[in-house]
Amino acid sequence: MTNNDRLGLTAISFLSYALTGAVVIVTGMVLEDVATWFHIPVAQMSNTFTFLNAGILLAVFLNAWWMEIVPLKKQLIFGFILMVLSLAGLMTSHSLSLFSLCMFVLGVVSGITMSIGTFLITHLYQGRKRGSMLLFTDSFFSMAGTIFPIIAAALLARLLPWYWVYVCIGVIYLAIFVLTLFFTFPELGKKAAVNNEAPVKEKWGIGVALLAVAALCYILGQLGFIGWVPQYATGQMGMSLEQAGALVGNFWTSYMIGMWVFSFILRFFDPQRIVTLLSLLAAALMYWFVSAHDAASLKWIMLGLGFFSSAIYTTIITLGSLQTKMSSPKLVNFILTCGTVGTMLTFVVTGPIVDAAGPQAALMTANALYAVVFLMCLLLGFVSRHKLHGNVAAH
Repeated sequence: MTNNDRLGLTAISFLSYALTGAVVIVTGMVLEDVATWFHIPVAQMSNTFTFLNAGILLAVFLNAWWMEIVPLKKQLIFGFILMVLSLAGLMTSHSLSLFSLCMFVLGVVSGITMSIGTFLITHLYQGRKRGSMLLFTDSFFSMAGTIFPIIAAALLARLLPWYWVYVCIGVIYLAIFVLTLFFTFPELGKKAAVNNEAPVKEKWGIGVALLAVAALCYILGQLGFIGWVPQYATGQMGMSLEQAGALVGNFWTSYMIGMWVFSFILRFFDPQRIVTLLSLLAAALMYWFVSAHDAASLKWIMLGLGFFSSAIYTTIITLGSLQTKMSSPKLVNFILTCGTVGTMLTFVVTGPIVDAAGPQAALMTANALYAVVFLMCLLLGFVSRHKLHGNVAAH
């Protein structure tokens, strides 16, 4: 593989995370407008977005095998076609069934690109450099979280239809599609085996199970929190929609900055200790946010929460990939799948809670899930194999 191919594939990985971040994060911003469009309650509409999350989950789960059967380049090209068709469906129909189908397709496309992007980084980089590159890649998820709530708020404030938000997101996949045409992807499956690149089968160990639980609880907690912050801020804290959007944007801005900072820090410190400390700080800051009574303080709490929670999920994936000597697509995708289960369950879990007790109760549930993440990371310190499998090397 040439250096140009490595750079091109890395760029595709960056954009794949931006795409998934944009698709997932704008849900909280467009939720009320979509509910009004279909004349149904917001809580019921939130359940419909489960189709988006289910599509992501299915794609990430199955792509552990698809990557060894269908070439990565063909998957991304076909994904572009699906993206165009789903956007056309969103723009031309008032059918709730077609909306659900289009959301599912968007989820599938996002899941495929994210799993490919994650595998490419773990394939192209080794040791602690893998961890820092995964963090930098994941920063594009939060970069999308910074930009697209602002774009969504601007479009909706000008009374433009909500589906234009998804058209803007489609521009990211257009860039992925163009890059895909010009670079060579690694071969997997039987072709890789012929070239003596077949991965060695290894037992994963209990550390992977702890990391899987942590990944699920973290994503469920994070998206459950972010998904209902706009409603909490406008309904209980007296903020406008644009102020609520800025609040979410603050979270993702500091999240992105935190990733850049921790991508450097992780080169020098043990990732298990770092993720344990960060999960504790994030849980404490989230508790502060939920219990705060001053709306002005929410901005600063969100900035701190975004910064200190920024490296948690990617470090979980990194630690998972380092539980064996050779990182395999199946192991990486297993951790991703568990995180994506959290994505799928976001509104399934929080929707009924909001119906019964309001948005603040959903935020408190997210806080409890962050506490579970801290516990899993703490227990990991007793069983993790990452020190045995090359993460102490700086290259």
